[in-house]
Amino acid sequence: MKIISYNVNGVRAAMTKGLIEWLKSANPDVLCLQEIKALESQIEKTAFEELGYKYQYWHSAEKKGYSGVAILSKIKPNHVEIGSGINYMDIEGRILRADFETVSVMSLYLPSGTNIDRLDFKLTFMADFQKYIDSLKKSYPNLIICGDYNICHKAIDIHDPIRNANVSGFLPVEREWLDNFMKSGFIDSFRHFNKEPHNYSWWSYRANARNNNKGWRIDYNLVAQPLENRLQRALILPEAKHSDHCPILVEIED
Repeated sequence: MKIISYNVNGVRAAMTKGLIEWLKSANPDVLCLQEIKALESQIEKTAFEELGYKYQYWHSAEKKGYSGVAILSKIKPNHVEIGSGINYMDIEGRILRADFETVSVMSLYLPSGTNIDRLDFKLTFMADFQKYIDSLKKSYPNLIICGDYNICHKAIDIHDPIRNANVSGFLPVEREWLDNFMKSGFIDSFRHFNKEPHNYSWWSYRANARNNNKGWRIDYNLVAQPLENRLQRALILPEAKHSDHCPILVEIED
């Protein structure tokens, strides 16, 4: 099973930049999207259906043009869970899960902490998300949590760790949470295969950051420990340029 996760920073905008043509070539079995910024009724779903994504699940935020996640699949899930059951998360469209025969795939859009209020919101979300996953994995041990975590794990995952030490996304409290979350039973699939620096998944639109590869690795496909022996490969795909993020791929043996 080939899974791609992609924060598209507006699915309709990404579609005008060649998303569908790229997707035809990339051809994942399951596509997890974040920050779709659209209601389901506003999306040209037939373009995805024509590529074989018969099973489409969209979880939009109540606020128009904001947040939202999706899972598009060529494989029929056994069950789909829209939201987490935690109201403040679900009104922002941040969690969606599809359960397949031997794995469960989640599309996650963890909040950014752009100001004090949103940082407090993010920290609360992180704590509650950990509890939610701790409970969920008792029933669904083969979880793959794909998405934009809005946190760089280590200094290797950010182009300038010193200057960004006090910036949300690289704060010690955020990094500690992500470290503990991984240690609670998840593998950073990209780092499982690739220990090299200068691999990023998001670049600011400012100061020509992408062309200079001054980026952050804040998108992860975290794979539950029981799936370790089934990991085939994991990649970042920076050549795809429909967003300020790029897609990330993980492949699991069926």
